[in-house]
Amino acid sequence: MRRAGARRTVENALRRFGFALVAGVDEVGRGCLAGPVVAGAVMLDPSRHIPGLADSKLLPPARRDELSARIRSNALAWAVAGVEPEEIDRLNIHRASIEAMRRAVLALVPLPDAVLVDAFRIPALPMAQRGIIGGDRRCSAIAAASIVAKVHRDALMTELHAHDPRYGFDHHKGYATAEHLEALARHGLSPAHRRSFRQPLLFDTMAGEPVGDPA
Repeated sequence: MRRAGARRTVENALRRFGFALVAGVDEVGRGCLAGPVVAGAVMLDPSRHIPGLADSKLLPPARRDELSARIRSNALAWAVAGVEPEEIDRLNIHRASIEAMRRAVLALVPLPDAVLVDAFRIPALPMAQRGIIGGDRRCSAIAAASIVAKVHRDALMTELHAHDPRYGFDHHKGYATAEHLEALARHGLSPAHRRSFRQPLLFDTMAGEPVGDPA
């Protein structure tokens, strides 16, 4: 069965209420053991429809790359922002994810009139916002943000692999796959790893399935 893509229903409703500039924001990398948590914020152009937008986890890498390029070319504005492992350890991953989203939204030029957020509300934003459960699957702007963030973060993890190939970051992008856990057992933590995950979590696998989602 073909999956239904994200829709523009919520954005269109907000525009009818006078919110001309509507952005979506989402984060990726929350469940990783290494690398930053990265957020994307995207303000789609209602006159330039981009078909095929969907949650980045549901798309193959080549399709994500294609859509990310189209989003960045056609959007009214887009931005990415990240929180690095040291700051994640200081804030905790939940607060770090929200901070990454806040930074991404505030980096948009122009600033949006309203922001659609995947699930969470973001404190200290100077504009209206609405949290939407499952927003990356339901809302085009949030789906676009998830795609831009995912492609950007994957590129960062590939760069980390080039500097330190011991962990296979180019394959698993920092998620707790068997390959990653084996590398951690051999080499210990690198500067790219987050110290705030408790040790038992690293080995919380079921029938060989990795913790998190490296898709």
